[in-house]
Amino acid sequence: MDSEAVASSLSIGIKHHLSLQSNNASSSSSPRAPTKQSFFIGVAGGTASGKTTVCNLIISQLRDQRVVLVNQDSFYHSLNEEKLKSVHEYNFDHPESFDTELLLSCMEKLKLGQAVSIPNYDFKTHQSIEPARQVNPSDIIILEGILVLHDPRVRDLMNMKIFVDTDSDVRLSRRIQRDTVERGRNIQNVLEQYTKFVKPSFDEFILPSKKYADIIIPRGGDNDVAIDLIVQHIHTKLGQHDLCKIYPNLFLIFSTFQIRGMHTLIRDAQTTKHDFVFYSDRLIRLVVEHGLGHLPFQEQQIITPTGSIYSGVVFCKRLCGVSVIRSGESMENALRACCKGIKIGKILIHGEGNSGRQVCVIISFFHILLFVCLMSLQCMLLQLIYEKLPKDISSRHVLFLDPVLSSGNSAIKAISLLLSKGVPESNIIFLNLIAAPEGIHAVLKRFPMLKLVTSEIDLSLNEDLRVIPGMGEFGDRYFGTDSNETGSGSSSSSSSKTPK
Repeated sequence: MDSEAVASSLSIGIKHHLSLQSNNASSSSSPRAPTKQSFFIGVAGGTASGKTTVCNLIISQLRDQRVVLVNQDSFYHSLNEEKLKSVHEYNFDHPESFDTELLLSCMEKLKLGQAVSIPNYDFKTHQSIEPARQVNPSDIIILEGILVLHDPRVRDLMNMKIFVDTDSDVRLSRRIQRDTVERGRNIQNVLEQYTKFVKPSFDEFILPSKKYADIIIPRGGDNDVAIDLIVQHIHTKLGQHDLCKIYPNLFLIFSTFQIRGMHTLIRDAQTTKHDFVFYSDRLIRLVVEHGLGHLPFQEQQIITPTGSIYSGVVFCKRLCGVSVIRSGESMENALRACCKGIKIGKILIHGEGNSGRQVCVIISFFHILLFVCLMSLQCMLLQLIYEKLPKDISSRHVLFLDPVLSSGNSAIKAISLLLSKGVPESNIIFLNLIAAPEGIHAVLKRFPMLKLVTSEIDLSLNEDLRVIPGMGEFGDRYFGTDSNETGSGSSSSSSSKTPK
């Protein structure tokens, strides 16, 4: 039996064992949404401390992110007739006045990317009324309320905990104005409630929760510096994939609505070839520009037309590009547009059978043996068919072009060729549009000094060893050789069919 037949048999064996473990999973023909968790922020503080103002200021500065604000007040228990008769004796600032179980359930679902119904609480009737508020999952969830840091189960869901600390006299004056104007209560009842319930509950339940806060904001919404620092931290966290914490040389372009919108279009199986090429080119240009920012530079002063001195920088000029035939060639125009006259080399690597594909789940010792054997054979089956590189490539910084990184085997083969030509590993910048975690692990573990720049990190490789959610066979869609006549996608275009 030849090596290709052995590899094929091992691959079938692994797929068979993996399929036995996923009989209860949904059919592979049904689309699966990635389970990306939202960034969860809790904002606590005393009554009328400025929590909502702080939340609104944060939201106003997060223009490129989807944000949903949920108020703990929505989860007040509805009062029955008996309690309504003595409503002035009811403590609305006690933890038991909230339906914490419902709040916890809603927050858990939202964080996991599921839509929920939030109760609509009427402060005048003290009842939850219809219709309930339908809330869709977002990039950022902000939960605001006096006791959001009280329950440890709710706290454990939070990525950031904020406590708004405002002077008690200021809070009292704000509460009087709010309750009399917005909630139709008289001043005497407001003061009685504050003395009997609000202040004691603050001292007993709310103030002690301050110790759990990551950030304490004095003066609430008037503290512009604190708001700016919080927003800056949120931007940093949202732009930092978990893999970026493992690999310092992995750079993920910060996601905006523009970038996400372009990804939506090029990933859509029904997108036409013209639109696929247009929006792919836009994304590629962004990736190339970002990659160029990682080149070494020297400071330089120049004289402007006004006769003024400008202190700037000059980037490294000894560059070249290397594209992987053929999908990598789609990135050449963007590189030429950014670097006039740049030399571009080419590499063609052919993988026989299932070469280049990587199994993403190993669930037993038997699977481990199959996995090791298969990957060893796959690496041997990868063949270098063609290479044309600049003769002086060893003295240049190399921009390695390949739009999709799946298992990483072909990329490893190509990068190993560059190293054999004398290119220092630290001089290689790998540019691509989407990358699977399996491929990132494979490449950056093998070449820890290489820089990898991508616009999105996908969920994983699926049981068919394709990038999920992916964008289909990139080369076919870009160069118009896809079999689908109406669009650029196909029935399997939600995944990357050719592993890189």
